[in-house]
Amino acid sequence: MSGHLGFSYVGLVFLMMLFVPNLIWKKRQPQGYSAENENRILALLERAGEALTTCCVLIFSDFNLRAWSHWSWWLVAAAVLMVMYEIWWVRYFRSERRLADFYSSLLGIPVAGATLPVLAFILLGIYGKVIWMLIASVILGVGHIGIHLRHRREIGRLSV
Repeated sequence: MSGHLGFSYVGLVFLMMLFVPNLIWKKRQPQGYSAENENRILALLERAGEALTTCCVLIFSDFNLRAWSHWSWWLVAAAVLMVMYEIWWVRYFRSERRLADFYSSLLGIPVAGATLPVLAFILLGIYGKVIWMLIASVILGVGHIGIHLRHRREIGRLSV
């Protein structure tokens, strides 16, 4: 469960699927978006989780393709979640790009822009049997999803 050191091309693909839409988002943020007043603990967990997840996904070769087994379904599920994440971004970029659009759900998954990649990285950690990836993903999830849920709750109060 500790992982084998080596480059992960699957991890690189997952990171590209994560980073490219986020780079586009930098220029297409929703009106009224602000990271000010974020909970400092959640923000710290989010940043630590981002760094740890990025490192883990690249430095453990356990995430790369291997002969088909029952473990392969975890990779398939992780890939499906990442494709859903891309679909969520397409939907966001085609929307009016309001705060409500940014914190929207997809197929009943709350704050899908935060939840889908975290779940995908957890499943990737299970596929690779890398405990460090699981820990990093949980840290990321607590911070990232927590921040998004708080923002969604705040905009809900503003619109009432």
